[in-house]
Amino acid sequence: MTPHTIQLDQHGRLKHFLTTEGLNRQTLTSILDYAESFAGVSGRAVKKVPLLRGKTVANLFFESSTRTRTTFELAAKRLSADVLNINIATSATNKGETLQDTLHTLEAMHCDMFVVRHGNSGAAHFIAGQVAENVHVINAGDGRHAHPTQAMLDMFTIRRHKPDFESLRVAIVGDIAHSRVARSEIHALNILGVSDIRVIAPKTLIPDNIESLGVRVFHDLTEGLQDVDVIAMLRLQRERIKNAVLPSEEEYFRCFGLTGTRLRVAKPDVIVMHPGPINRGIEIDSQVADGDRSVILQQVSHGIAIRMAVMAMVMGAAPDSSGGDN
Repeated sequence: MTPHTIQLDQHGRLKHFLTTEGLNRQTLTSILDYAESFAGVSGRAVKKVPLLRGKTVANLFFESSTRTRTTFELAAKRLSADVLNINIATSATNKGETLQDTLHTLEAMHCDMFVVRHGNSGAAHFIAGQVAENVHVINAGDGRHAHPTQAMLDMFTIRRHKPDFESLRVAIVGDIAHSRVARSEIHALNILGVSDIRVIAPKTLIPDNIESLGVRVFHDLTEGLQDVDVIAMLRLQRERIKNAVLPSEEEYFRCFGLTGTRLRVAKPDVIVMHPGPINRGIEIDSQVADGDRSVILQQVSHGIAIRMAVMAMVMGAAPDSSGGDN
């Protein structure tokens, strides 16, 4: 069973959120619309709504990510859920207990949702296939496969500035080959109707047959950024340089780092995004990261609203968003 079929119930509603791939436009639009209703919660004196009161959410992070785990924790608490943060490094999985044993133990504690981050592609899908019928799974990033809530907070950020997806030119810049964010963004952009999606990177960081996902490939940053509306920068893992995929950080920045000069070939009202944390002076110049075209901090705030929406929807505490067949 594929991730985009297991994540839907018999009525076509989200039961798990494992990938953007295979979902329809109405489902993604419903996530964005519902997130709008949560966008103002952070500004209230009481930053909570009671939708998941009495429910328990377990954060299972097999990879460290303070930013993603914290936003999921905040999202769950603002929905009035109880939250367990499981430290996998010191948990029973390191003492000979299998992942299935750990999951069933947590289910016996009446956990209602697992938020899973794992270094292996397909891990969240595997867990969704193992849990009890009443337990829901959200993928917080698995290997090189998917990071659907990051993609959706990026779509939310784009829509806030440029609501007509069909007219947009979007460039994704950086380590496309190893990026779960890039894959999830490409699927979401296609579903929402973006007709011009560009990926820009050195040849060593472009996967084979990427064009099959409906993108255009550029190896020259200035050419690829011509007249784009949105630039989504990706984080460069330093081990790519150590493994000789790239010659040096300086060379990468010289060819693919986003600077004010390179930004000028894009549309005057272009927005610049980055999933964080930023490697300043490698992927992006500080003046651009902190400049008036940057929406990077907005992405962080929008991440809480999107994750609140997704959590409520998979738990059935949201309006019907099935949208028919997928």
